[in-house]
Amino acid sequence: MILITGGAYQGKTEYVRRQFPDIPITDGAACLFDEAATAKCINQYHVLIQRLHAAGSDPVAWTEQLCAENPECIILLDEIGCGIIPLERDERIRRELTGICGCIIAKHSDAVIRLVCGVPNAIKGDLL
Repeated sequence: MILITGGAYQGKTEYVRRQFPDIPITDGAACLFDEAATAKCINQYHVLIQRLHAAGSDPVAWTEQLCAENPECIILLDEIGCGIIPLERDERIRRELTGICGCIIAKHSDAVIRLVCGVPNAIKGDLL
């Protein structure tokens, strides 16, 4: 498993396309949950977490199952925990769930890469 993280619009998708040109990228904002469970690469995993939660599923359990059953997956996850804490309870829950799921994925990943301004930095493992 590989986790690519960083703020919005920092070049995560372009980085994956450059490093893995033949891997299909599944959009976590629009795909079916079953499709994401078997995907080679999931973009916008933070939105998938939000969708799972809104559908009444447990994103933490779903992420743990993904890590167990699809260990070769590449996950692109926006950092959303920085900045002002949202006033709305649901937004705070979404941020917390995203952070928990990100930690689970990082624990199971061979590499964790953070992109800032398109520049990759290895947090865990080696740069790809």
